Amino acid sequence: MLRIEFERQRDGAHFRRCGVTALRASVILALTAACASPRPAPLVPPEIEFVSRSAWGAQPPVLPMRAHRIERLTIHHTGTNQNHSRTVSQKLQGLQLFSQRNDSLASGRRKPAWADVPYHFYVGVDGVDGEGRDWHYAGDSNTAYDPAGHLLVVVEGNFQRDTLTTAQRRTLDILVPSLARRFRVAAEKLASHRDYAQTECPGANIYSELPRFRELIRRRQ
Repeated sequence: MLRIEFERQRDGAHFRRCGVTALRASVILALTAACASPRPAPLVPPEIEFVSRSAWGAQPPVLPMRAHRIERLTIHHTGTNQNHSRTVSQKLQGLQLFSQRNDSLASGRRKPAWADVPYHFYVGVDGVDGEGRDWHYAGDSNTAYDPAGHLLVVVEGNFQRDTLTTAQRRTLDILVPSLARRFRVAAEKLASHRDYAQTECPGANIYSELPRFRELIRRRQ
């Protein structure tokens, strides 16, 4: 509580002692609002069902990671069968376990241990979006491209043969332009894994969707 007291005497006139014992509620609210730190915007729009790292039980990174500045939005696929019987939380737990150890790839080649899940966002077969690696840090890849500067979105499935489920398409139609707007990524900077490395990822049936995603980005910018 603020209390200001003063007494003044001039030309024989006496000013009564005044006390300011409280500020008006509107002034207090204005000062509070001015001093309060703004809340960070949510990572994804509320229309998307989102599972945070804490919600799926993520373990901390096991190795140092590289800080980076987002300049591109890059789509991957998991290259695995779509699994309707497991939750996104269970899939991310399994992906993190695989990521954080030396292991064999589908090709038989060995991969080194990574610090964490290699992708920043994981879109499950049911359209649920899971939070992967902290986006402040560059992801990882088992191919010869440097993912620094790339915001990595992976979609569950092998899209050389699979097609997007209705739920996945709905999530991507919201998520992709929203992320592009938040990180100020131009439509021309949306691409896929195969645009940077010798790979089929994210599969022909997602690659064909990229022009439509770019148009959605342009509409939101």
